[in-house]
Amino acid sequence: MQVDESMFRKALSKDFTESVIRIGLIAFLVVMCVRVFAPFANLVLWALILAVALYPLHQRLARWFRGRQGPASILLVIAVLLLIGVPTAMLGSSFASYAHDAYTAIESNAVTIKKPDPAVADWPLVGKQVYSAWSSVADNLPGFLKDNQAHLNNILKRAFLAAANTAGSVLVFLGALIIAGLMMVYGEIGSQSIQRIFNRLTDSVTGPRLQDLSTATVRSVASGVIGVAFIQALLLGVGFIMAGIPAAGVLAFIVLLFGIMQMPAAIISLPAIAYLWWSGDASTTSNILYTVYLLVAGLADNVLKPLLLGRGVEAPMPVILIGALGGMVSDGIIGMFIGAVLLAVGYKGFMEWVDRDEEGTRAEPEK
Repeated sequence: MQVDESMFRKALSKDFTESVIRIGLIAFLVVMCVRVFAPFANLVLWALILAVALYPLHQRLARWFRGRQGPASILLVIAVLLLIGVPTAMLGSSFASYAHDAYTAIESNAVTIKKPDPAVADWPLVGKQVYSAWSSVADNLPGFLKDNQAHLNNILKRAFLAAANTAGSVLVFLGALIIAGLMMVYGEIGSQSIQRIFNRLTDSVTGPRLQDLSTATVRSVASGVIGVAFIQALLLGVGFIMAGIPAAGVLAFIVLLFGIMQMPAAIISLPAIAYLWWSGDASTTSNILYTVYLLVAGLADNVLKPLLLGRGVEAPMPVILIGALGGMVSDGIIGMFIGAVLLAVGYKGFMEWVDRDEEGTRAEPEK
């Protein structure tokens, strides 16, 4: 009996040692794979999101090419590159030229500021303070720049740093688009592989449903957040150009960023409307028409977002929106998609658990 117990302990000790070694090797392999993949994680995640969002359009183009995936992918990538890359390059060139001209004008003391209208002093609460500060700057702009040189330099450094980061993000996005084109060529094989992973994590019934939910959520966020932001920036950009607002392209790009960050476009449109009336360069009728247009375009997201966000997803629109906002706060724009997918999947799993009774069958509603 003692011999059997000793053999059992030896066998148990051997199994434990082998298990620890296997777990350690697996953990080491996982850590090293993560370290190798980490520099490309952002790029690949962006490519996967773009591939999922653009795949329905890719399949429509593939039908035009009689099912050939390669030409359809090339045509789609080139079209999106032209649609995004060309305006972005023009906007960057315009922004650089505008910044250079502003810097040159400030250095040569050629900048002049129009004196405020006396009606500014009649604004409620802050009218007198704004009128006084505006008048002092208009009367002695060089002195104002000299007194606030350190603060202005700090603002300029932050602005150029933000511009550099934005340019880098655009380059990453364009690179991810090219990789997404390759993914869409093998979209069917990739979809089958992802479904096998979902099936392995859950079962053959729940796996496909979670895959469909994740795919629909990514497409919903792409259309409901980024799509709406792009539409709104385009509408307001056209309005800014027609109304003669300075730096219309820059303002439209800021509206696009604000829309992606879920900030109201009114932060840009309302000051533009105010400038339109205070400049006094156009007739009253034109100002009224432009004001109505800019107000409607600035509030368009309140109509478009409920129509597009959450469409075709088995989760309520507030769940998708909260997930997108929370993910964006945590991990930036890419976190917007990841957060929405995770919260939608978690919500769906939790509600299915709530709707099941103790035997594991779906609860019947009481009649």
